Amino acid sequence: MILLLCALLTIGLFLYVFAPVREGELVRGEDKTRLSFLRERKEVIYENLRDLNFEYKAGKVPDADFQKARTELEAEAAAALAEIEDLEQGRRRS
Repeated sequence: MILLLCALLTIGLFLYVFAPVREGELVRGEDKTRLSFLRERKEVIYENLRDLNFEYKAGKVPDADFQKARTELEAEAAAALAEIEDLEQGRRRS
């Protein structure tokens, strides 16, 4: 009896997971533009900077590693912000 229930459960799960998807069931996400990607990337960089500062203040990151990581993240943020500004100015001109 238990083997029968296990077999039915396995078959049911298999059909649920691997059943073909019917048309219209999938929702397509919006297409990402370079500008939206950069804005998301900027937020991730800022979050990483906040985490880095927190870990440094907690004593988990040595001073040399903190300075190196902070410099790299700030450079990446500056590059993203510059590209965002260029793209936004290009849109305003159009």
